[in-house]
Amino acid sequence: MPNLNAGETGGAVGDVKAAWGVRLRAAVRRAPRVLYEDLWAAPADRVPRMGEAGAPVWRPVFLVMLVITAVGVTVIRTFELAPHGASVNGPTVLLAVAQSAVLVAGMGRPVGAWWAATALTVVSVLVVVAQAPSELPYPLVSMVPLSPQVLYPSPFAGAALQGGALFLLALRVRPRRAVAALVLSMALALFLALRTPPVPHIGLAASVLVFSTAFVLGTALRSLRLARQDLVDQVELTADERARRTLLEERHRIARELHDVVAHHMSVISIQAQVAPHLVQDPSDELKENLTGIRENALEALAELRRVLGVLRSEEAPAQSARHTPQPSLDRLGALVASVRSAGMAVTLATTGEPRPLPPGVELSAYRIVQEALSNVMRHAPGASARVEIGHRAAGLIVRVTNTAPLRPAHASHGVRHGLLGMRERTTMLGGDLATGPAPGGGWEVTAILPVTGDTEDLP
Repeated sequence: MPNLNAGETGGAVGDVKAAWGVRLRAAVRRAPRVLYEDLWAAPADRVPRMGEAGAPVWRPVFLVMLVITAVGVTVIRTFELAPHGASVNGPTVLLAVAQSAVLVAGMGRPVGAWWAATALTVVSVLVVVAQAPSELPYPLVSMVPLSPQVLYPSPFAGAALQGGALFLLALRVRPRRAVAALVLSMALALFLALRTPPVPHIGLAASVLVFSTAFVLGTALRSLRLARQDLVDQVELTADERARRTLLEERHRIARELHDVVAHHMSVISIQAQVAPHLVQDPSDELKENLTGIRENALEALAELRRVLGVLRSEEAPAQSARHTPQPSLDRLGALVASVRSAGMAVTLATTGEPRPLPPGVELSAYRIVQEALSNVMRHAPGASARVEIGHRAAGLIVRVTNTAPLRPAHASHGVRHGLLGMRERTTMLGGDLATGPAPGGGWEVTAILPVTGDTEDLP
């Protein structure tokens, strides 16, 4: 360890003192600007107004209670501002009303209301001192004697009004700003108690108690409000993420199902391109080359489809046997209705219009919509009967599933509801429309319009 002589030690101590002095002077220079920003320029926390989302339901009730309290404190404050023996005059009443009005104004403008309450506190002290009588009888029990000749009541109502303004400020600003307001309020109370002897010193103790209580309550309630708001925001964010994930999962499931349809068409194209040269006598080299290109492009498209399916496949991918199962079409609606009937629900199936071949994607979407609708009836309408209508039109297909009112309440469902979301995604994918809502008599109706082309003018 190096040995330091007295001169070096004294120099090090001097450097530390100089550094602390520089920091202190910098802090003193910054103090006015910090106070200006914290207690004037910076806005308070915004509270949603009535009718807006997140508006506190307690705010109107609290405002009414604050007005009633302010009216009662105004009467007490009026007599506080008139020392024993002095008459209640107009300026005294006006000052008491102004202090109470500032308290109510703190609901909307807490920073400005606190400054106004602080200024009115100084004015009220000057009014009390100016109205001091020269001679008074023996002090009453409710009064506090300060000198042999002057007698004043304890200004507890004034401290309560100032503390109320501080409480409303602490509810809407950061704790650092509230601490600055608390320190200034206590410093002002101490200054008035020491510099104006006629003001009762018991008011200082009451002011400190009221100010400290207001600061603690306001800061604690603000922290609780922010914690609840963070919890609400987190719940909303979680719900949005869950809904987005549900939507993506449903789209992935639809894409996996449509993969089989597209892959089937591409396989047919490849086979037709391979067989076509054998159906023509003496095919030209140009025709063979074009058909070979078509077949190669179809095979490349099939390979790309397999890669896309691998990307879309979720962690809970279906079994290998299930992947190779043919996708359902309208021909299997009868089997679907029969399975639902075997589960105990009465279902009728009706077909209108002239059936005709439809694109596999349209038939697959129609089948899945009917399947999801009947599943929803079984889950959410126990004991209800259902009717499935398939309407063939020139421009496309109309799928309508209706059910009667349930005979008994349904069990609470705690899972994520994919039914309506899946129906809407399948309908939107085809450029159609989906309508869901209550049916006459207390039931529910699902109607999907699935166009074969992009035009839906011919569909009702």
